[in-house]
Amino acid sequence: MKPLLAFPLVLISSFSVHAASIVVEGGAVERSPAIVTFDAPADLRDAWVSDGKGAPLPVQVDDQGKAVVVIPHLAANETLTLKPTTPPFAPEIPVNATKQGSVLRFTKGAEPMFDYQMEAGDVPAGVSEVFKHGAHLHPIYSPGGLLVTGNHPADHRWHRGVWMAWTKTEFGSSHPDFWNQGKGEGKDKSSEKIDAEVRFDSLVKSWSGPVQAGFVSKHRFIDYHEGTKDVLNETWEVTATRAKAGDKAINVIDLTSTQTCASSTALKLPQYHYGGLGVRGNALWDPVDAVTMLTSEGKDRVQGDSSKGKWVHIGGQVDGKPTGMVILIHPSNFRFPQPLRLNPKNPQLCIAPSQDGDWSIEPGKPYVSRYRLVTVDGPADVALFERLWIDYAAPAKASVK
Repeated sequence: MKPLLAFPLVLISSFSVHAASIVVEGGAVERSPAIVTFDAPADLRDAWVSDGKGAPLPVQVDDQGKAVVVIPHLAANETLTLKPTTPPFAPEIPVNATKQGSVLRFTKGAEPMFDYQMEAGDVPAGVSEVFKHGAHLHPIYSPGGLLVTGNHPADHRWHRGVWMAWTKTEFGSSHPDFWNQGKGEGKDKSSEKIDAEVRFDSLVKSWSGPVQAGFVSKHRFIDYHEGTKDVLNETWEVTATRAKAGDKAINVIDLTSTQTCASSTALKLPQYHYGGLGVRGNALWDPVDAVTMLTSEGKDRVQGDSSKGKWVHIGGQVDGKPTGMVILIHPSNFRFPQPLRLNPKNPQLCIAPSQDGDWSIEPGKPYVSRYRLVTVDGPADVALFERLWIDYAAPAKASVK
């Protein structure tokens, strides 16, 4: 995706020729905000749009003509017509993706949003190098700058912010465990080799822009039991957006994982209580009474373990303030509403489709999973999470007239 720049003095002269307008239909639900995507004509590139009542909004268009605009509020059954307009005097503060060594860092202006750790990062002092890992998101911050995720915790050195991995598997005659990377069970301790890992492979592209920043990258799931064998190839497509939900700022991370078999051998996934999308919370939440979890079905971490949901929230106090992250689960995901593992002993949860029984990732059949991670300050807000999930699951429709 090619970033759009928000330099109004350069672009003003082009607005007189814009004829296209964007018609947005929110449907029967209120949306606050609405993240709207659509196919854009050439004359909406570098455009700002307005409904004539609110402040102008930037439209970001990628090289394939896909556009995104964030609408602060859509009332139920409201239809909004956005027309190109002169941009504001002050340009929009961009969302930036900046490569710094092995890290791709996301910021809104100078405010941190999250890091994507590409190659394996450093381990804490005194921790074995076998626990070095990459291909994950950490740290992730709330809009108020509060740290939400944890990495290399003392009880589970392999936990790493937000990551994707499978635990109980069958690959030919071996059983690679991609989750407990470096745990030590089955590991050659004398040479500190690992039996399996999820490894960053390449950064395909990254971009910045007035609405979103993002990246596309590739990961390898590797089994070392009998030589070096690639099991899965994975592509991550991630975008980062800053928006407002009413009077609350939110950071939105959209993550799409596409996993394909790297050979003609399937990866079998027997029934197991965790494995999939993992989330580790801030180390301040390590005491069992310091973290809260809540599912879309109103269940806490005890009741919600091994239940199913369309979203799940994890949160706690940071610097004396409540904050957290809600993970929205897309309805197209396998076995939706998806099974949940809410760890009873530490601030860690997992979206775990293997709980529902044996399954497999087969050659020629990509396994696609989609999640929207939203950080927001304050205690869990069920009404807000429901609105955010609806906008993710069934977004407003936009057409260009």
